[in-house]
Amino acid sequence: MTAHLLECIDCGKHHLPAEVEYLCPSCSARQKPLHPLLGLLRCVYEYEATARYFERDALESNSERGLGRWLPILPISSAASLPPLIESATPLRPAERLRQELGLAALWLKDDTVMPTASFKDRASALVVAVARERGHDVVATASTGNAATALAGQAAAVGISSVIFAPEKAPAAKLAQIAVFGGRLIPVKGTYDEAFELSIEACRHFGWYNRNTAYNPYTVEGKKTAALEIWEGLDYEAPDWIIIPTGDGVIAAGIEQGFRELAAMKLVDRVPRLALVQADGCMPIVRAFESEDLEIKPALKPHTIADSISVGVPRAGRWAMKALVETKGVAVAVRDEEIISAISMLGNLTGVFAEPAAAASIAGLKRLVAQGTIKSDETIVALITGSGLKDVPAAMQAVKIPAAIKPTLDAVKRALRE
Repeated sequence: MTAHLLECIDCGKHHLPAEVEYLCPSCSARQKPLHPLLGLLRCVYEYEATARYFERDALESNSERGLGRWLPILPISSAASLPPLIESATPLRPAERLRQELGLAALWLKDDTVMPTASFKDRASALVVAVARERGHDVVATASTGNAATALAGQAAAVGISSVIFAPEKAPAAKLAQIAVFGGRLIPVKGTYDEAFELSIEACRHFGWYNRNTAYNPYTVEGKKTAALEIWEGLDYEAPDWIIIPTGDGVIAAGIEQGFRELAAMKLVDRVPRLALVQADGCMPIVRAFESEDLEIKPALKPHTIADSISVGVPRAGRWAMKALVETKGVAVAVRDEEIISAISMLGNLTGVFAEPAAAASIAGLKRLVAQGTIKSDETIVALITGSGLKDVPAAMQAVKIPAAIKPTLDAVKRALRE
């Protein structure tokens, strides 16, 4: 395992990985049920020693194209421990027509719809599976609204590790089908994601399973930070002005901040980009905390939004996300489901990228922030597109109108075109 320490984001204490598995023991002892996690752990590496691996010449001569490209600042010993599914960086698309529509000179889409299980969550699941392999675990469990679960089931299947998935029974059918096809042991829960999260922790303790739960397992952040490193390399070793992040648990925000923080520690960028966190207005605990300037996030225990992947009433990494907002002078914004549905269509029509509701939320939020004047037309912006629309086709159907069938005649074609 690459040498690193685990630093508590709350008390600042350092722990050895062999001594602590999930959370800072002293801070997590004050944890309340159904509240954001206390004692989240951040990986810390020897940045002066690792910087040389990420200089331009070193990266350009590095033949590794998957997550193993970033091995010197990943908590595993060998890239061979990673499942073989992620073979390269995901595209950083220039989105020319969307730029014109929004009046932006330098908008990019980080398109993780092309990940092996079609979501950003493959990054975290792949790394956690690699850690599990190196530590000798043969069962990994998680709670998820769907994407983290499908990613874990797929990544685990690729290397022959068993997965156990706790998911709300109302998760989109396509995601539940993916889990089953990948051979994950699916346990649908009559309740919310937040209740499934608590149950999964209890079950892991009882059965001795390794827990992949987002934020709770510190290595989920390490997987997600790889997107920041890919963005930096894709922008010719520069940091953008803004990164737009659809936000549920807050752990993607933590990962993006972590990645750019480490690049800054290695003196490879001169700043961490400003973060814009986007939530649905039916589930916006981080936005409410940001607007009230209160680091202590109040749970939203009855979330309701079409964007299931960000329908998280208790953002486990919420404290880290709030700290990242403050440190990057970022913003948090909520959008209506109607705006999200419209953004699915806009993104598809103007870029050819088919996004699920949570992923399209980043474009809905970007559109609002541009209209408010928060984001300027000459700034460099990267919007994260975190999951494929094929994950939730019924939601996408609300963004379009499917024409009625016609008779197989040319006249019928002409009438259809007129209509």
